[in-house]
Amino acid sequence: MVVNNKVESLSYDVEAPPASAPLPAPAHAPAPVMQRREEAVVLELRKVSLPERRTTVMALRQRLAEVFFPDDPLHQFKNQSSARRLVLALQYFFPIFQWGSEYNARLLRSDVVAGLTIASLAIPQGISYAKLANLPPIIGLYSSFVPPLIYSLLGSSRDLAVGPVSIASLVMGSMLREAVSPDDQPILYLQLAFTATFFAGVFQASLGFLRLGFIVDFLSKATLTGFMGGAAIIVSLQQLKGLLGIVHFTSHMGFVDVMRSVVRRHDEWEWQTITMGVAFLAILLLTRQISMRNPKLFWVSAGAPLASVIISTILSFIWKSHSISIIGMLPRGVNPPSANMLTFSGSYVALTVKTGIMTGILSLTEGIAVGRTFASINNYQVDGNKEMMAIGIMNMAGSCASCYVTTGSFSRSAVNYSAGCKTALSNIVMAAAVLVTLLFLMPLFHYTPNVILSAIIITAVIGLIDVRGAAKLWKVDKLDFLACMAAFLGVLLVSVQMGLAVAVGISLFKILLQVTRPNMVVKGLIPGTQSYRSVVQYMEAVRVPSFLIVGVESAIYFANSMYLVERIMRYLRDEEEKALKSNQNSIRCVVLDMGAVAAIDTSGLDALAELKKILDKRNIELVLANPVGSVAERMFNSAVGEAFGSDRLFFSVAEAVAAAPCKAQP
Repeated sequence: MVVNNKVESLSYDVEAPPASAPLPAPAHAPAPVMQRREEAVVLELRKVSLPERRTTVMALRQRLAEVFFPDDPLHQFKNQSSARRLVLALQYFFPIFQWGSEYNARLLRSDVVAGLTIASLAIPQGISYAKLANLPPIIGLYSSFVPPLIYSLLGSSRDLAVGPVSIASLVMGSMLREAVSPDDQPILYLQLAFTATFFAGVFQASLGFLRLGFIVDFLSKATLTGFMGGAAIIVSLQQLKGLLGIVHFTSHMGFVDVMRSVVRRHDEWEWQTITMGVAFLAILLLTRQISMRNPKLFWVSAGAPLASVIISTILSFIWKSHSISIIGMLPRGVNPPSANMLTFSGSYVALTVKTGIMTGILSLTEGIAVGRTFASINNYQVDGNKEMMAIGIMNMAGSCASCYVTTGSFSRSAVNYSAGCKTALSNIVMAAAVLVTLLFLMPLFHYTPNVILSAIIITAVIGLIDVRGAAKLWKVDKLDFLACMAAFLGVLLVSVQMGLAVAVGISLFKILLQVTRPNMVVKGLIPGTQSYRSVVQYMEAVRVPSFLIVGVESAIYFANSMYLVERIMRYLRDEEEKALKSNQNSIRCVVLDMGAVAAIDTSGLDALAELKKILDKRNIELVLANPVGSVAERMFNSAVGEAFGSDRLFFSVAEAVAAAPCKAQP
């Protein structure tokens, strides 16, 4: 016999005790089933047990621990000496002490190779993504230097490569540009970008510190697929300005506005820019395909952006054509402090807070998803709340060092993993390479064409368009596909902010739909067993005469309690109509299978009491089967438990059918 915190185990006895009752035979049961009924194994009835009684404080404490500390982070400190606890605390808050204590030359060699490899990708991407956020290109390099250093101290992922990312850059650029022009007011725009980054860090670190990481999960995979795909197309269309050499381009992000601007400004198209852009874009896409088909050649796509920058810069320097727009002079030196540029008053505070929260959510979602993906591949754990604090602190510190929003990049992390990184030291190596670039190599970027940055951005974001993922959603879940397409079209046809709002709204709507309209099934007996399953899922399941067995597959809350009553009454009406047509016995007993009801509140208890009153008036018994521990506890602590009594509460559906206080009518 197995005992758990719900109910006692069910045992079977060939020798039936006198108090037991045999199972009724299903309607239209075949001859072997009827024969088995005569030789039926009789159930030994078990009482529904309550979990161990807890005080209110103890119950609340356990509940809060499950909500906010499901990973039990203090478990490792049990039965440890004070010195050992101090070491464990340092390793918990600064994971570098954990992997640093076991570091060796072999790991260093792998991390150096990986760090230099991702640096070759991070430098051109940093410059390009800063342009995408309407920021000076040097800000992208600054953001590839300080944040990776901080993350290497605080982050728990070994494979995450930190830096600017396309979607967060796009959202920040589009939201801030609606209020302030980066061309007319560059200093104010820069102040707002740094302030929004600070608020993004505060938001992210707060979620981690308060153990509220589950809030990020409100963005479902389906809506993120649509949002990312739409944003990738918008980002690519925005790069037509650089690819075509257009000077006067729309500041709007919608598909229609961008295409209208491209057509209307056809007189500004430059054939030299178009030729160079198309050629390098084709090369970058080709190298990407090579690396995708043969992962061992990851270095081909990783080094292609930097090689393209070098070659295009040389060509631009040789030609010195005024028709090809170049980056221009970039300042040499490390990040200047920017704490004095943070502004927490004035008319733009609300804008920076909103932008910070938006970009904070997106960057957290991407960073944690990427970290968990590679952690599962390498068979280690990533602490989501610690990652949130690490990314948040990284962005807060970055905002004071001339950096904008950064997180873990999927493209750079994939290269980091493929290059054989072993620890977060690869981020330090990458930051060191960026530092050398900032100190000594900045003049070399003077003649870098803007068109090559556009080609790099398009190549980077095109992988976010997940057509196969959308097709899979259509095949598996049509509602998820509709959510995906709504987010996609919201970004593409309206704006990035609207697309994100649609994505969040649809995710919340889906949760509300599942909560307010829980799944319920009519169950029947599987011949040859004592298991009751859905008659829709199992065609061989047969209904038991005079019984309506309903499985509730959700918690019962105030939001769905009335639906529960209405749906059961509809099932009852349909079953009675079927019984009348087939000249069978009418329903005399309704059995609710509560095995999947994880929780119930007072409204749910009241709904059960109301349902019992309705059925009592129709001389139909209502019995409950297999309630879990917390549900049984609340029932016995309320008047509902007294109304049902022990004779209407059963260990299993089989026992409820065998011994319910209602008999099939002949």
